[in-house]
Amino acid sequence: MRIVVTGGGTGGHIYPALALIREINKVNKSAQFLYIGTEKGLESKLVPREDIPFKAIHITGFKRKLSFDNVKTVLRFLKGVKDSKRLLKEFKADVVIGTGGYVCGPVVYAAAKLGIPTIIHEQNSVPGLTNKFLSRYVDRIAVCFEEAKAFFPENKVVLTGNPRASEVLGQDQIRGKLSVGLKLNIPSVLVVGGSRGAKPINEAVLKSLSEFGQKPYQVLYVTGDVHYEEVKREVELIGNPENVIIKPFIHNMPEVLAGTDLTVARAGATTLAELTSLGIPSILIPSPYVTNNHQEKNARALTDHGAALLLLEKELTGKKLVEQIDSILMNKEKLAHMKASSKQLGIQDAAKRVYELMQEVIKKNRK
Repeated sequence: MRIVVTGGGTGGHIYPALALIREINKVNKSAQFLYIGTEKGLESKLVPREDIPFKAIHITGFKRKLSFDNVKTVLRFLKGVKDSKRLLKEFKADVVIGTGGYVCGPVVYAAAKLGIPTIIHEQNSVPGLTNKFLSRYVDRIAVCFEEAKAFFPENKVVLTGNPRASEVLGQDQIRGKLSVGLKLNIPSVLVVGGSRGAKPINEAVLKSLSEFGQKPYQVLYVTGDVHYEEVKREVELIGNPENVIIKPFIHNMPEVLAGTDLTVARAGATTLAELTSLGIPSILIPSPYVTNNHQEKNARALTDHGAALLLLEKELTGKKLVEQIDSILMNKEKLAHMKASSKQLGIQDAAKRVYELMQEVIKKNRK
């Protein structure tokens, strides 16, 4: 089986793609892969590290306002389709799967026009422009949230979950805790604002440090590389409580995540997939700077089922953050209920479901 995977721009599009490739490699040793992305996207760094063949095309996204740049984007799209057709023919692709981002547009569209079976994977509860456009041409659409089904043709859409969720299962919780200096016998909360961090979350945590120092739980606070030095300077003035561990970044996040009792985070699709797969309660602070406010809608898919609490960034203060953490970690009954609700929303075999969907469209195409 010769599989082309495309997706890029952010980790939310790339990590599910890599998780899917790893899962397929486990069950189909003869599968061959080609990843098509862009040179400037994060995929150009992450994919080659996994020893996956990588090719790049040039494409940019549309501006939401009328702009001459959109004319250039159309021309780049047409050139991207032409280049993608050449790459797909050279590779002799059996199937193409797009996991989101601008690069998927020309690649998946080219595959559809060549008669190659196609699938798109939508991680968010509200799809982006690219996947909405491609939904008219692809064979099947895999989604992670029930709420996303309404945006796509009913006969094409399938709830599969996020392949990334499978990778956080079976992690060594003890090793994860010890690797970052957490104690084993004390409840722990992870506070993280994404790989680059989030300044509003950092500010709220800094204002809460003295209060955290008086709590019967421990806090693992991940600032993001960009903000780490600034945070450390602030902490030197305020003081660093013994039960608060501060890190710029965590490289073994699945392992660490598995050992936490509560997580405070943004509401990116991959993060939510990991949390629900493990059954971890959360306090979600959606980024208000994303397209269609999709993070808040992602978050509500969990809060509506009792798996998380929602704290909007405009309402975020140090006091409210501590109050919400206390309301969960210091209430055993509520904590247990949220854990069960979170676990119930998780889809552990997502990668397998997407792979089966790929086999289905290939088989149907050959008839």
